[in-house]
Amino acid sequence: MTGYRRNFVAGGSFFFTVNLAERRLRLLTEYIDELRAALEETRRGHPFTIEAMVVLPDHLHALWTMPEGDADFATRWRLIKSGFSRRLPGGERISDSRAGKGERGIWQRRYWEHTIRDEIDFARHVDYIHINPIKHGLVTRVADGPHSSFHRMVERGIYPEDWAGDVSDDGQSFGERLPQRAPK
Repeated sequence: MTGYRRNFVAGGSFFFTVNLAERRLRLLTEYIDELRAALEETRRGHPFTIEAMVVLPDHLHALWTMPEGDADFATRWRLIKSGFSRRLPGGERISDSRAGKGERGIWQRRYWEHTIRDEIDFARHVDYIHINPIKHGLVTRVADGPHSSFHRMVERGIYPEDWAGDVSDDGQSFGERLPQRAPK
């Protein structure tokens, strides 16, 4: 079996991608309140700062900063995933290997983690998080994504509300600012 290595940096910032096991499902947005509850429950017992986050129907992206002297994001993700799963009704498809371990079939077992290297890397990952609903064709403007930290950042003056422009129906612009049309 492949040996997975995580880069645990105490007090560091990390980018994550976490997926549902069944990518065709929409559980994360259908049960957004349950996801929020699992996140907050975990943060009460194991604090961390959510720098940026977006929740899409079948996966999420997050950028966290860990507390000084703490690098245990793995425990936090385990608690979030299990807390969310406990809040959902049963009935999902469960593989034999998961059933044998008493697991639910909601989440992929692994997740993607990237250690943020510097301020430029931080900014690029925050931008990636916020552009993701456009990338997946869920919205044409970043501001239209309902489950995104983008809105908080607009309120704080970090982003303008029209950041990344508007994706046209012709598919020619992806996250590019479109020319402003003159008013009629």
